[in-house]
Amino acid sequence: MSESNSNKMSVPSTPHRVLARAVYGVYAYVMFLVLGLSALAGMALPGLERRRAVARSMSRALLRFTGMPLVVKSLENVPAGQCVIVSNHASYLDGLVFTAALPPRFGFVIKREMAGVPMAGTLLKRLGHEFVERFNRNRGGVDARRVLRTATNGNSLVFFPEGTFDARPGLGKFHAGAFTVAVHAGCPIVPAVIRGTRRALPPKKGWPHPARIEVEFLEPIVPEATAADKAVVELRERARSAILGELKEPDLQAVA
Repeated sequence: MSESNSNKMSVPSTPHRVLARAVYGVYAYVMFLVLGLSALAGMALPGLERRRAVARSMSRALLRFTGMPLVVKSLENVPAGQCVIVSNHASYLDGLVFTAALPPRFGFVIKREMAGVPMAGTLLKRLGHEFVERFNRNRGGVDARRVLRTATNGNSLVFFPEGTFDARPGLGKFHAGAFTVAVHAGCPIVPAVIRGTRRALPPKKGWPHPARIEVEFLEPIVPEATAADKAVVELRERARSAILGELKEPDLQAVA
């Protein structure tokens, strides 16, 4: 459909519609602040799993109270033992959604810029998540080795292997980090698909929207018993293909 046809079919914004969106947006941000402060207070609890359980409860409450019902599909595909979860990335909400969907034994691998965000940075540090530098090669190498040690010690991790998200719907290129970790730790990759967060909190737009959000966990993929470099490439391509097939969005890597 052409852009002009799309514009013709769009619903015009009326003053009442604009006001309703603004009221909802203010309400959603107030809920985020209130529940975020409650979660921050819970970070004083001893024990990493307790703190993660608090974050999980607060994340679920935020989605419920802001009209963003979360549907989790095929959670049985997540092994009881160690694994690495990889997902498409569409919105700042994605980490919160996976916090709500997964048991508290999972840590997240997050871009280092988030460590400096007020309140969020403190929360993420107290939850034991891993920060990775994307722009400084030396610092990035140190961070990558630390994440690898975390995984080889038996910890389960969540990655967004695109590294960031785009305003365009679609799946971008995957970086190799998550797959390197899985190969060296000898654990399966679980591809996951997240839907609805781009609509709920669009990139580069300030106002959230009520929307149904889904997380679907696909069948685990076990690394091949081949040379490490080859196993990483194969694992990355298999996981990306599985996500792309279920996401039903354009392949941005193919048009880059």
